[in-house]
Amino acid sequence: MSHRLLAATSVLSLLVRRGETVSVAESLTAGLIGAALTGPSGASAAFVGGVLSYATELKRHLLGVPADLLEREGAVHPGVAAAMATGVRRLTGSTYGLAATGVAGPNPQDGKPVGTVHLAVSGPDGRVWHRDLHLSGTREEIRQSTVNEAIDLLLGVLESNLGEHSG
Repeated sequence: MSHRLLAATSVLSLLVRRGETVSVAESLTAGLIGAALTGPSGASAAFVGGVLSYATELKRHLLGVPADLLEREGAVHPGVAAAMATGVRRLTGSTYGLAATGVAGPNPQDGKPVGTVHLAVSGPDGRVWHRDLHLSGTREEIRQSTVNEAIDLLLGVLESNLGEHSG
């Protein structure tokens, strides 16, 4: 079993056991994180859905990323990832929102180099966890690495919260 499938299975198992759910907001990965999380059998018990907010304007209109943040920093910023995660969690009513924004290439975006990626998980009580990455490789390698890192981030958050939100 691949690391990605194993991690996704662990994520789903923890969520199901606790009666919690997850949704995703994806930019550079354009659905790959959602696909990975729905690969394991029984994913529908914990995976709510997601938003593919590839265009910057969709991040603002659909996910509620502040316009001033997007104008000041562009779409590739830790604050944008956090707002995307919070926005998708609110939009779908899930327990956790997982978001990814970044530059897969081949060209820089908003002054950020290829391989710059920001991940965020928004959880209960408004808490947000971040992971900032500087990846290398081809466009596809960067996107695949982002998926792995996003699932690992979510798994780490869930493992660190064991027992905190059960009941």
